[in-house]
Amino acid sequence: MARIDLVDLAHSYGGNAAAEESFALKPISMTWRQGGAYALLGPSGCGKTTLLNLISGIVTPSRGKILFDGADITRATTQQRNIAQVFQFPVIYDTMTVGENLAFPLKNRGVARPEIEKRVREIAELLDLTPVLNRKATRLTADAKQKISLGRGLVRSDVAAVLFDEPLTVIDPALKWELRSKLKALHRALDLTMIYVTHDQTEALTFADTVVVMHDGRVVQAGTPQQLFDRPEHTFVGYFIGSPGMNIVPATVNGHEAVIDGHTIALQRNYDALPAGARVEIGVRPEFVEVAAPAPGRLAATIERIDDLGRVRFARVRIGDVKFAARVPNGFSIPGSEAGLIFDPARVHIYADSRLVEGQDLEGRA
Repeated sequence: MARIDLVDLAHSYGGNAAAEESFALKPISMTWRQGGAYALLGPSGCGKTTLLNLISGIVTPSRGKILFDGADITRATTQQRNIAQVFQFPVIYDTMTVGENLAFPLKNRGVARPEIEKRVREIAELLDLTPVLNRKATRLTADAKQKISLGRGLVRSDVAAVLFDEPLTVIDPALKWELRSKLKALHRALDLTMIYVTHDQTEALTFADTVVVMHDGRVVQAGTPQQLFDRPEHTFVGYFIGSPGMNIVPATVNGHEAVIDGHTIALQRNYDALPAGARVEIGVRPEFVEVAAPAPGRLAATIERIDDLGRVRFARVRIGDVKFAARVPNGFSIPGSEAGLIFDPARVHIYADSRLVEGQDLEGRA
């Protein structure tokens, strides 16, 4: 187990002389604490697998350093780093039994047989593989094979970290929740540093203590699931996390008021010092905008449709030419297409060039 420090780490598949904007991973500095559960979250091509492969040693970085517990391992091999990695498509030895597959990493390292047997029993129990330990791995279901692959990554108790590269992609959707829960339980039981790559926000938010959101080769925010939901530091985080995602629309901001398509919204903080020439937007999650009857002082909107998600309903509305999503209160019925919107001022965020602006409270304190 190890603390992992990334120091000005960056990588370009076109070589170090390439323009920085073409780098698959732009410069990043951050610390991964020992025993933490992390998720690298973002769309395809955002750099998350590149970052994982740099940590594991599969790829050598163009720039920067990687430290394990303070030791520079940037040029070390994967074996020297003592990393376990679980890939998207499981590699299973079909001629071996399930137990022999689980034991394989330990046997390769010369671990004593009694310790191998003890560790295999522990991991098999955690993954519900005990009933099939003596079965050949051939003809097992895809989820059972992925459980074996997970077990092989977890069976070594001395690893610096366990890296997962979209390990549940081939799993039946009905079984994903079960395996995510298993991984979370394994993390608590084994106290290993785990880093999990995924493009699925549900997987990331349910597995990780800290979610690292990536976009265009950059880390745009790292935080708890609650922090990412409540205070997205970048418009991409607001858009990518949440279902539906955050409303992000162009606005004119003057002091403690924002104007959308000629309509004014009160703000809880003052924004007199926005950067000159910046692209200004407001961001507010649909959960914090409520559909109501039209009334003076309420922002007027036209309802286009209502999405009923069972536990909650969201209205898709227009404010002039701007599209918006807003929560429909329980029991509220809409006689026509015209409605008013009620905003929670504390939940309205201001962004300049996609970055969150803190503003000042109305008494002038930052």
